[in-house]
Parts: sequence; C-alpha cells; structure tokens
Amino acid sequence: MLKDKFIEAMVAEDVGRGDLFSRISKSKEVRAYIIAKSDGVFAGREYIDTLAKMYDLKLDWQVEDGTSFKIGEKLLFVSGDSKYILSLERSILDIALHASSIATLTEKFVKKIEPYGVKLLDTRKTRPLLREFEKYAVRCGGGINHRMGLDDCLMLKDTHLKTIDNLNLFMKEVRQKIPFTSKVEIECESLEMVRDAMEAGADIVMCDNMTNEAIVEVVAFRDASFPNILLEASGNVSLETVEEIAKTGVDAISSGALIHQANWIDLSMKMEKS
Repeated sequence: MLKDKFIEAMVAEDVGRGDLFSRISKSKEVRAYIIAKSDGVFAGREYIDTLAKMYDLKLDWQVEDGTSFKIGEKLLFVSGDSKYILSLERSILDIALHASSIATLTEKFVKKIEPYGVKLLDTRKTRPLLREFEKYAVRCGGGINHRMGLDDCLMLKDTHLKTIDNLNLFMKEVRQKIPFTSKVEIECESLEMVRDAMEAGADIVMCDNMTNEAIVEVVAFRDASFPNILLEASGNVSLETVEEIAKTGVDAISSGALIHQANWIDLSMKMEKS
C-alpha cells in the first residue's frame, strides 16, 4: 500500500467522524516532542514525514531511521496547529512504536550473526496489509527482505512439492514460464532432498527445520558440487539459536520472529508549554 494511502486509512480509523476535542478547542501554534522511555533502534521516519506533509506539520528530527537511541532522548520535535498535533498524536506514535520495535529486535539478531558474514532475512509472516511497512522496519534494523510476495520469487515448499510428480520436468517448464530474472527456491528437510533440488536447478535451497549438524553436511555438499547455489536456513530461529545456525556456513537465515515476536518499546509524546 502506498504510504499516503496507508496513512489516510490509519488516521481515518482513529479520528472517525472527527476528533471531539477539536470541536471545542481553538487552534494555536504549539510544539510537541517524542521522548524515548526505553532504549531502541528508530524506524518510521519515512512514514511520519509523509504524514507531516499531509497535515502541514513541521518536523525537527533528532534521529534517522536505523539510529540507536537511549532512554530519555528526545527523538523528534513536531510543530504546527494544536488541533492537528493532538488528533494525530496516536497515529504518529503508533508508526514509531510499531516500526521501531521491529527494528530494535532485528538489530539484536543482526549483531548475533554479523561476525559470520551471514545475511538475516524476514519472511511473509506479516500482519495483513502491513507487509510493506513491517518489512521496511526490518530494513531499518539491518535485516534484508526476503520475497515481498508470491510474484517475485518462486518458492517450492513442502506443500507445493507434494503436488509435483517429477521435479526435473517441472523445473524445465518453470524456466520457460516464469520471468528470466526470477529465482527459484526449494524447501528441503534432508540431504537427499537437497541433492534433488540442486540437481533440478534450484537457485536457492532452504534448509527447513534441519539440525545444525545436518546443515553442515548440506553446506559441504553444496560447496563441493554446486558452489553457485545459495543456502538459507529457516525454522526454530530465535535470539538463542541464531548464532549457532550462522556458524554452519549458510548464506542467509530467515525468521518470522523479527516481526511477530517484536515486543513494543516505550515512546511518548509530550507537549511543550506555550
């Protein structure tokens, strides 16, 4: 969803038929600020910038997307019509809270695997209609987006493979029908499946819910026989397990936890005295 459409829908959900306080208050020029009540990594600036343009608010940013902040720091000053700022307070905070919480958790994962040169990927486990927003937040935290949808990479999961009688013949047909630039990823649960997928011409092989010992075997086989094929590990990935997975030698690790396990940090908006 385009940023402006996304923000229009967000504001409409909160304001409804009109902010009741705006009916009885008078407009005045004011300045408010967002203050951090916990440590974190900021995300959401792109969306808040768009909102500000729509409602003629002036922003004085103290952080960039991807910037770490500490409790007590003032992250953003917002100036403009008091009615707009008060009506939009929750929308501004929700953007920053949701995105920054994902970015904060993502950075923790990234730091765990940085020494091993492994990429951290998100998944399609996103909230309905929030995929673009949540994946943007992952990027702010230092992660890399996996596919955005079913149209930018063909992934053959276990459910797909159950419907395919001959993988080699299927892959030949695939190459004739999907875009030349599209990659094919095949999900595998054993070394035998990995061999079949690589021989069939996969661009990426996912080691799904494999033990680290099994993944090490897959990496050795790939390096010896199909060095150009990328390896991704997925399944049961957490802050506690991600480093050991990275040590196996895979190219990337994907985890839905970056988004669905992100606990909200604490940010608040305060009004300066006029």
